[in-house]
Amino acid sequence: MELTGMELTGKVLIAMPGIGDPRFDNAVVFLCSHGTEGAMGLIVNKRAPGVRLGSLYDQLEIRCHSDVSRAPVYFGGPVETQRGFVLHSDEYISTVNSLPVKPGFSMTATLDVLEDIAQGQGPERYLVMLGYAGWGPGQLEDEIGHNGWLTAEADLDMIFESTAEEKWEAALGSLGIAPLTLSMDAGRA
Repeated sequence: MELTGMELTGKVLIAMPGIGDPRFDNAVVFLCSHGTEGAMGLIVNKRAPGVRLGSLYDQLEIRCHSDVSRAPVYFGGPVETQRGFVLHSDEYISTVNSLPVKPGFSMTATLDVLEDIAQGQGPERYLVMLGYAGWGPGQLEDEIGHNGWLTAEADLDMIFESTAEEKWEAALGSLGIAPLTLSMDAGRA
């Protein structure tokens, strides 16, 4: 099944039960880019086990002057898991390079955003991730066509204010879907 003409940049993907990859069980993925070359997104509701922002700062030898060291770091996806990404509110613009995704959201993958956060001069809202989720040309559309993902609008409060544990249900709720109504064996008409 081919789903053409789909523009998903700035939307969220909501993993359906039985997606088949445990890394994506109950995942909510914010799509930073989507086009003919494929898609790139960040999982916003899976914490990196045992990693806090303070431990990243220690590894990077960044001095932290603000109370952000206890902030969680998220597993952004299975690709380049040693690389950091920051999904953040769009009032902050990196002096090196920020990618404006849609109104309210930007993504920065350069060290300066972490340095600014450490100094209390970073974005108002942010999530720090290690790794990202990536799809080749047509791969995501195929997964959506086979009921692997639902798509929804991204909401600032859901992305930045909901706890990791609340985001999947909140994303489903934005579509009017209760988690208990989902089946692992969705059909197609």
